[in-house]
Amino acid sequence: MAETLGVVETNPLREALPRTRVPDPCTVVLFGATGDLTHRKLVPALYHLARGGNLPSEFAIVGYARRDWTDEQLREELKKSLAKEGDSDFERFWDQFASHIVFAPGTFDDPAGYAKLKQRLEQLDSSHGTRGNRLYYLAVAPEFFATIIQQLGDAGLIYPAHQESPWSRVVIEKPFGHDLASARALNREVSNVLDETQVYRIDHYLGKETVQNILALRFGNSIFEPIWNRRHVASVQITVAEEVGMAGGRGAYYDTAGAIRDMVQNHMMQLLCLVAMEPPVDLSADAVRNEKVKVLQALPKWTEAEVYEHVVRAQYTAGSIQGEDVPGYLQEKGVKPDSKTSPYVALRLTLNTWRWADVPFYLRTGKRLPKRATEIAIQFHKPPTALFEPEEDGTSGANQLVLRIQPNEGASLAFQAKIPGSRRRLQEVRMDFRYGTAFAVPPPEAYERLLLDVMLGDPTLFTRTDEVDSAWRFITQILNAWEKPSAPSPVTYPAGSWGPPEADALPARDGAHWRRL
Repeated sequence: MAETLGVVETNPLREALPRTRVPDPCTVVLFGATGDLTHRKLVPALYHLARGGNLPSEFAIVGYARRDWTDEQLREELKKSLAKEGDSDFERFWDQFASHIVFAPGTFDDPAGYAKLKQRLEQLDSSHGTRGNRLYYLAVAPEFFATIIQQLGDAGLIYPAHQESPWSRVVIEKPFGHDLASARALNREVSNVLDETQVYRIDHYLGKETVQNILALRFGNSIFEPIWNRRHVASVQITVAEEVGMAGGRGAYYDTAGAIRDMVQNHMMQLLCLVAMEPPVDLSADAVRNEKVKVLQALPKWTEAEVYEHVVRAQYTAGSIQGEDVPGYLQEKGVKPDSKTSPYVALRLTLNTWRWADVPFYLRTGKRLPKRATEIAIQFHKPPTALFEPEEDGTSGANQLVLRIQPNEGASLAFQAKIPGSRRRLQEVRMDFRYGTAFAVPPPEAYERLLLDVMLGDPTLFTRTDEVDSAWRFITQILNAWEKPSAPSPVTYPAGSWGPPEADALPARDGAHWRRL
């Protein structure tokens, strides 16, 4: 096992990842080193991995970008970002961590830049003992993915996939394509240079401990798996709500994507898979991903009319959130005044599987909703007979299991209990579990877990080609229907509300309603 970075006193709050998982020595190359993702997520994740003893002492970080920076300039910029976290020992640890960071200037399409990068990597193998292992992280706009991968191949920076050491792996951020055709085209270009085992398509939601715990809750507890099916489950709701609008100049990008591409195609489809999948034969990468693909392949094949019936798209109008007035979507900077892009999507679907036949799954996601929250609600059937007096608190009387992904990560089980007194009246009560309370430490950041898994060569939490293909096949039929001249225009909802009445009508058809968050 590789020796860990030589820092003996670590922050106890960073001990969430087991320190026995120390990967091989390697160099992490960050394409887009001057960008927001690198500064907010990637370098802080690497810092905390090193801080917690989860990186070997023989590692290096190379920032690759267009700017004409020196090593020191990159280090100073990253130091500013990391210093904001308030680590009391930051100054003492920073110098040692910074000694592993270097900068390599170059453009994404210039072969000369990759030739210089290759020389720098070979120097680091000698000076930092990184042994030729390479992790390339593409923290860049999607239009550069294929170009960078092709340049890496042409420069001899990708090793043959069959050799175990040294290794080369490429992390590709979302979005992976913007529809089925573009995703397939990108996959073809990627496969010309890389083997599937070298490709890590990242969805940071899968790195969240609360998301991973869905499998633990389902398959690690005998009380849940026997009732996790159509006989006992009445419906499933998946909600991803955001308070923010088009902050930080995201309007121009978001107006090309919308909630359907930005959230449903990746994050929400992954949550759906984890809730609905069959038990894998083991927890190996292929076993887990095989079962997820089966869920995506069981998604409905809709006609245009069925898309209009089962999917609601909407735009927020001006409103108020927590007492602050906010503009409507069409007034946001970067959004076209006549845009049909929808920052809110709600849909009702069923899966063509034995386990879930006829069970409705309700998915909703939107911007400028009253609060930030991601949760999954499993609604069980009511008891077959009503022995007790009707509830007076507005609850249905059915049990409900809620998995909170964010914030207040945890789970809650609602059940009925008799109210003290002579009457046979019931009231809903809850058993609540919170990660921070139960384990006394906050869960690690998603990017920490995912970066560590790439270094360890574990692709379980990354999406495979057939997963991407199957998810886009479902989403593209919706996109195609929306592009038809006969397609209804997006409906509206006031910012600060929970969405349009048309979305409420989706569960109402089944005698249900959206859960109050």
